[in-house]
Order: sequence, then C-alpha cells, then structure tokens
Amino acid sequence: MKLPSVFRRTPFRLTLLFLALFVATASAVMTYVYVASASEARARAEASVRAEVETLTGIYRARGADALNQALVDRTIRGDHYLYMLRGADGDVITANISELPEGVDSGEWESFRLTDTDAQGLVSRRQSIGIDTPLAGGEHLFVGEDVGDIEAYLSRLTQALWLAMVAVLVLGVGGGLLVSRRVERAMGRLNRVVTAVQDGDLKQRVTVTNSGDELDELSQGLNLMLDRMEASMASIRHAGDAIAHDLRSPLTRMRAKLEVALIDAEAGRISGTDALETALNEADGLLKTFNTVLAIARLQAGGAPDPKVFDAATLGRDMAELYEFAGEEKDIVFESEIKDSLWIEGNQPFLAQALANLIDNALKYTPEGGAVMFRARRRSDGEIEFSVTDNGPGIPEEDRERVLQRFVRLDNSRTEPGSGLGLSLVTAVAEAHGGRIELDDGPGAFDGRGPGLRVALVLPPAEKPDDTAPTE
Repeated sequence: MKLPSVFRRTPFRLTLLFLALFVATASAVMTYVYVASASEARARAEASVRAEVETLTGIYRARGADALNQALVDRTIRGDHYLYMLRGADGDVITANISELPEGVDSGEWESFRLTDTDAQGLVSRRQSIGIDTPLAGGEHLFVGEDVGDIEAYLSRLTQALWLAMVAVLVLGVGGGLLVSRRVERAMGRLNRVVTAVQDGDLKQRVTVTNSGDELDELSQGLNLMLDRMEASMASIRHAGDAIAHDLRSPLTRMRAKLEVALIDAEAGRISGTDALETALNEADGLLKTFNTVLAIARLQAGGAPDPKVFDAATLGRDMAELYEFAGEEKDIVFESEIKDSLWIEGNQPFLAQALANLIDNALKYTPEGGAVMFRARRRSDGEIEFSVTDNGPGIPEEDRERVLQRFVRLDNSRTEPGSGLGLSLVTAVAEAHGGRIELDDGPGAFDGRGPGLRVALVLPPAEKPDDTAPTE
C-alpha cells in the first residue's frame, strides 16, 4: 500500500531521523543517570552503615556486650533508620528491629535484600535494603543495615518522568514533523503549479511570496525573478522579430523594386548587368550588417564580453580620436578629443571599439555643418572610467532617452538618416556586458537653430594595472 504523500516528504523523514537520534541519546542519558544515581545512593548508604558499625563496635570494645545491647535498644526506641540485629555466640537473637536476616549474611560481604514492612494503612511492602554482618571479639555477630527504599522510589519516579517526557517529545516531534511536511507540501505544490503552467506556455504565472523570509520565500522570489527575465526575454525576442520584419520590409521592398527597374533597364539596354548586380549587393550588405549587429547584441546579452583582458583604455581612446578626426573634417565639423592617461579597464577591446565608433558616428551624423563634437576619456572622482561624446546637434528629448536604447527604435527626426536603430542598442549591450552603463544628458546648448545637443557617456568599472615585472629565478 502506498503511503500518504506527507509521510514520503523529506522534512517528515528528517524529523523521524532526528527523533530516532533523540530517543537513542535520551535512552543513553537516562541509563547513565539511573546507574550513576543508584551507585551514588548505594555508596552513601554503605558509608553511613560503615560509620554506624564503627560507632557500635567502638562501644563494644570499650564497654562490652551489655553496653552494645543497650545502645541498640536506645537506637531502636529512638526510631533510627538503621536496621539492627545482635546475635550471641550461640546464634540466638539478643536485640533486633528486623525479623530475619537476609540469606548469606554470614559471608561478611555487603548484601542487598528486600525488607518486608507494613505501612500505616496495613499494606505490606518489600523495600530495598543493604547491610553487612560484623563478627565481634566475644563470638557475637552484629548486623547493621539501612533501608534504601526511598531512594529506589525516587529513582523510579525520576525514570518514569523521563520516559513520560520522552513520549511527549516523540508525540510533539511527530506532530511537528507532520505540520512542517504539510507546510512544505503546500509550498512545493504552489511551486509545482507555477512550473507546470510555465511548461504549458503561461509565462504570466508567479509564485505567491509569503514574506516569511525563509528558504522557500527566497526560492519563490528567485523563481519569480527568473520568470520575469524569461518573460522579458521572450517579449524582447518577439519585439525583435516584429521589428526586424518591419525594418527589413522597406529595404527588401526597395531592393526588389531596384532589381525590377534594373532588370527592365538592362533589357532595354539603358544600364549594364554589372550595375544592376552592384545595386543588389549594396542592399544585401545593408541587410547583412543589420543581422550581424542583432547577433552581436544577442551574444553580449547571453554570455557577457568574450575573452576579457586588462588594457589601458587611454590607448583605445587615442586610436578612436585619430580615426575620426578626418571624418569630422570631411563634414566641416570640429572634432576634438581630451584623453587622460592610465585608464585601466578589463574587457573585450574590439567590442568597446565598436561601441565608441557607434557613439562618435551618431554624433557626426546628427551634428550640422560648422558644429563641434568633443570626445573625452577620463577617470571619474569615484574611480569609474568614462568615455563621453558631446555634440551640439538636435539632441534627444528626456522622455525618449530610455526608449532610444532599445532595439530598432528611431525617433522622428532621424527617419531621414540611414541606419537601423541598433547603434545605441549595441552600445548598451556592450556596457552591460562589461558591468557598466550608458548615461544620456543634454549637450552644450542650441547651435544653428537646433539643440540642445547631446552628451552620451559610456561608464565602465576600473581595473587594477597589471604587474609587468617578471619574477626572478
């Protein structure tokens, strides 16, 4: 027969395991307590009887048998808790407060025996006792013992109380194990329902967080965060697919129209077939560039920056400034740079170069003739490394600055310019893959009736300068 699910849960099994360990430990402790207490009680009783024997034999040695007999009578009348029996040399009882001796008492060893007694209600009981028989110089025998029944009763009550406590702990432990198992089963049931719903395609499901702060709450929060990211990723994939389809529709339509016109012109002899093929290749190159950019963004978001290395970003900044200085002159734009020294970072240099190229390209693209672009690389006061590109072009409204960092987003004032809307998305992906971020702010102000310009900063965490000193042999 299959056990109920609660009995098959790990918390319940662990509860039973700990209870078993507790019972074993408690039993060992109880045994030790009982044995130690009984041994201590017997040792004290033996010491007390031995002291009484020494006192009585001292009386015998000093004053004889009659004095000893009188001392025993006095003690019996006084109601001492000792057990006495004085026998003569012929074995007859002279004085005693017990009816008979235990068997084997003449061996001179300590004897444990049961003393038959009658209480005030007339009930007969057999109480545990110990004693020893001592031969005297005149042939008499003195037996002295002590009733240890009270100690035995105390130990019995102590043992009974410990057993009752153990039973109570077992009951409470099993009950607690059942409650914990029920709670875990309910919590895991919620998790399983959400997992099943997600497997069926419902990414909106979330686990209820009880705010108890325990491990199950942490697991629920982690699962919800994972589902949030998964839902966002799926939405991003769907959006990217829709955006790609939307953005590529025009180039594909334009390519088809150009190829159709080129085919007609080629058939009519107005252009050569080479020109028609060149047109098709140019359009195909644009499409491939878009796809390659999307692929690069996906790789960065999935696995971070590949092959990171520590290098001086100042060198990269100077190379980029030298590269784009001539591009600014061709557009009649003043391109200036300000590169500080010793800007050590860890990352993938080609990806960072591509990100900086995108930022400078955008600045040159949207800055009007006669304008200016400033490229800087510096260390911030908090130690972070910052690349910034500032222009006096039209800028980006504050309400659109978050949106332009997404894929395929192009503002109305950029529709007339060539591009796919992936430049800032790639820069954002590069920044996040390197543990950095992108900041967009207003530029220096209006220029040529347009403004206020734009300042884009790529902020990266610093790295320790590598130690180039080779170890000596």
